Formats: sequence, structure tokens, C-alpha cells
Amino acid sequence: MPKVSDYNIGASQENPIDLLQDSDDDAMMADEQDIYTNDSKDTYYSASLEDMQSDESFDNYNDDDDIFSGDSGNSDDDMFHDRLTEEVKYKVNFAAKDVDKLRIMQKDTVNQVATLLAIRPHISTILLNYFCWNKEKLIETYIEDPDKVLVAAGIHAVSKSSNNKGDCSASFECEICCNDESGLQTVSLTCGHLFCVDCYSYYLSDKVKQGDATNIQCPQEGCKAVVDEATLKIVLNDDMYIRYQSLLDKAYVQDHPNLKWCTAPDCKYAIECDISRNSLSTIVPTVTCECGHVMCFGCDHENHQPANCAMVKDWWRKKEEDSATATWISSHTKDCPQCQSPIEKNGGCNHMWCKQCKHEFCWVCLGDWKTHNGQAYNCNRYTEDTAGLSKKRASLERYLHYWTRYANHQNSSKLDQALYHKTESSMLQVQNTSDLTWIEVQFFKRAVDLIVQSRNTLKWSYVMAYYMEKTNQKTIFEDNQRDLEVATEQLSELLETPIQSEDITDLRKRVLDKSVYVGQRQNTLISDTAKGLYEGRWELKRSEDL
Repeated sequence: MPKVSDYNIGASQENPIDLLQDSDDDAMMADEQDIYTNDSKDTYYSASLEDMQSDESFDNYNDDDDIFSGDSGNSDDDMFHDRLTEEVKYKVNFAAKDVDKLRIMQKDTVNQVATLLAIRPHISTILLNYFCWNKEKLIETYIEDPDKVLVAAGIHAVSKSSNNKGDCSASFECEICCNDESGLQTVSLTCGHLFCVDCYSYYLSDKVKQGDATNIQCPQEGCKAVVDEATLKIVLNDDMYIRYQSLLDKAYVQDHPNLKWCTAPDCKYAIECDISRNSLSTIVPTVTCECGHVMCFGCDHENHQPANCAMVKDWWRKKEEDSATATWISSHTKDCPQCQSPIEKNGGCNHMWCKQCKHEFCWVCLGDWKTHNGQAYNCNRYTEDTAGLSKKRASLERYLHYWTRYANHQNSSKLDQALYHKTESSMLQVQNTSDLTWIEVQFFKRAVDLIVQSRNTLKWSYVMAYYMEKTNQKTIFEDNQRDLEVATEQLSELLETPIQSEDITDLRKRVLDKSVYVGQRQNTLISDTAKGLYEGRWELKRSEDL
């Protein structure tokens, strides 16, 4: 049986904490190619715009000219570096990791700890599982009292994989099945508790089926010795061992503070993102998985830019509390403001046209559609008029203003997704009635993608606006919100326009131009809000004032 002294504790004369830092730096450099940032213009929505336009589309677009011109005394490269550094402050680095990369990360950590503490890798693995992969805490605790740590983790009786399975030549009776046949294959850890292979296999398989992988102990009652991975590999069949490895991967991601599984259904990737919980009030850690799914790393919710995690959590709580009051708003029918005929909304666009009286109006505020363009558009703004209202009623009116627009974009997004089916037919129609190839008519689908993404941004922008104090900064925010909302409605209306064969070239140009503009306005709203959160520019209401 190995003793504590056999593990060469304290053999290293260097400071393990310093060595760990050096190892982490080397590992970070080695893994640098796996980490990428989302701080460039090629975000999840604008990347798709590259194929939607020709190179000539940007010939006359020189928004950055003022930034890179003039005698400022700095080179273009220096100015670009300063701008990029500023953006990085409120954006996060992240990387998608498949199972193979996760296991490489585990192996690297195991080897680091084994080297620093002068112990064997399988002992390092058990210790890391015991400390939930917190290697800093493991090393600190281990240095203080290694014997105590090893005993607590069940390592005082870890088996040697080369000697833990064999034939029993002496008289033996399995304590589980009472089998005493001669030549019976047995398994034991160095704690000395011997059992037949069949019973051990059944015991370990049952533990794996129950979801236990990191702390499977000896079958002997009262024995705390931990079964190491080498023993599990010998005793379990191939299918059960693969299942065991999968449980180890899940436990590793769950315990690692910088790893989370992608929330998309059936996705096998994990996301690595280095952000502290204290930063979630000033940074919205939006990450994109290799599968294309966009999520918030902070709260595992869907992409909720520009609102931060605290706002989203409180908004969901408020929705549950006020759901009964706001139920009537979610109805899909409203009366025409001119002739009172019932109108049903069956598309994502908010431009309504009454077949009865031909009146055109906005689905959200029921205002005349002619006023919903340019600077005259005020549908997104809340005008406080508390005259004659109690504080509670005024608070409810304000909430309903933002909830209505939040719910409208949520419902419109679902209706816009129905356009995917219509879009495919439209793409076939355009291809058959023009000289455009199948690749060239993909602008329809990309435009629908952009509309859905923009509505998601607009939806959460109303949550953000709900928590903001009425200031000049909020007015600027609402201006950016208005510009994106108007452009999104115009693009949605374009896609719902019946296609005429003679207008295909013009329609394609209009859709492409409007798509580029929508992408730019979405990027402006998200970037400016994120920068404002990081800088503390926004004045937010206290929860008791809402």
C-alpha cells in the first residue's frame, strides 16, 4: 500500500504558486489560437452582410475618414490600436471548445498540478475533482497539510492500475455475491478490500448510471478510498466507460468558472469566457458558439444585448408578477382606430392597412403610419403624464408602455421567422424569373436573419430603456433605438412586398442597401449602450422607484 511519504511531497524547492502562474502563462500562449474576440466589426450579424453586397457598396461609405485623418501626431496604426483597446474594455474574449479540446485542457491542468506538487497524474486528477478543479485552492491547501488533503480526498488507498485485477489463487469468497469458486477474477484497491470482477463491474456501472463519476468510493461499507480512472477503465465495458468519460467532461465544465455548455439543443460545445461575476453589471458577455447559437455567458439566457443580466433577471420577475395585468395586451387583434374594424396581425411588420377603410396605422401605438418616419417617429418614447394618476397607476402605465413594445417585437420576431418558408418560395421565384443564381438570391434569407436579430435587439432595448432615468443620454439612446426600429420596419415591409419580375433588380438593390443600413444601426445601438454601461454613463432607476 502506498504511503503518504511515497508521493514525494514537497520535493520541489520552488514556490508552487509562482510555478503555477508560469505554467498558466505558457498554457495561455499555447492556447492563444483557440481564443478569439468578438470585438471586431464582424459580429454575428454583420458577418453575414459581407456576401449581401458588392465591393462597390462601400465606395461612398467613409464614416471612419474623420477618425483616421488630420494632423493628430499619431499614425493610423496607433489610432486604430487605441480605438480597438477602448472597444476591448467592454467586450469579452471567448472560444468554443469541443470534447477533445476540453480533455486537453483537463490533461494540461492535471500535469501542471502533478509537476508542481511532485505527485502522480492519477492522484492529481482525484485531487482536482475533490477541489472542483480549483487548482489555486488545491495547491494552497495541499502545501499547508498534504497528509490531511490526501486522506480527505480518499487517496490514502488509491490503487496501482497494474496490480488491481487478477486471479485469486488463495481461498477467497466475494463478500457481495458469496462466490468462492477457484480461479475467480478479483479486483481491489490498495485498501485491501477484495471483490470479484463481476460484482465490481456491476457496482461501478450502477454508479455511472446514477451520474456519479468524480467520487466513486470502494464498495466496502465505510471505506472512503476513491476508485481511480485506471481501475474504471479496466473493469467497465467500452460503452459504460465512454459514458463515464462524458460525465467527467460535464463535471469539469460545471466546476470550471470560465466554462459553460452551449444552451442550444443537442450542441456538444462548451464556451470558454474569462469574465468575473463582479463585471456583469457593466459588461454583457455575449458569446457565439461554433454551432452559431448566440447566448449570454453571464446568465445562460438568450442574447439580451443591450440590457445587462441584472435587468433581465428583474424584468423576468416583474413579468411574472404583472402577467395577469398585461395579458390583455398580448391579444393578436386590435380595432382599426378609424373605423373600429377588428384587425389581425399575421406578419412581423407593424405597418397595418385596414381593408375596410384603407386607413394605414401603427400596430403598436395605433398612430397614423405617415408620422412613423424620420424625426417624427416617437413610438418608442414614453411620455410621462402622471396628472390625476396615483403613483401605483403611473408606475403601471410606464411598465405597460415598455412591456407592450417588448412583447410586440417578440411576437413580430416569431411572425418574421415564418417568412423563412415564404422566403424560399420567393428565392425560387426570383431565380426562375431572372438571371440571378441561387447564391445571388440568398439575400432574401440573410435579410430575414437580420430582421429577426434586430427585433431581438429592439426587444431587449425596451427593457434597458425601462430601467433608465430620463436624461439627455437616454434621449440619445432612444434616437438610436428609433433609427433601428424604423429601418427594421422598412426592411420587413420590403420583404413582404409581392415580387414582380420586372422589379427584381431594383428590389434586390433596395433590400441589400436597407440590410446594410439595419446592420449598421444595430451595431451602433449595441456598441454605444455597451460602452455606456462600462463607463457608467447611464443613470438607472432604483428598483423601489419602478
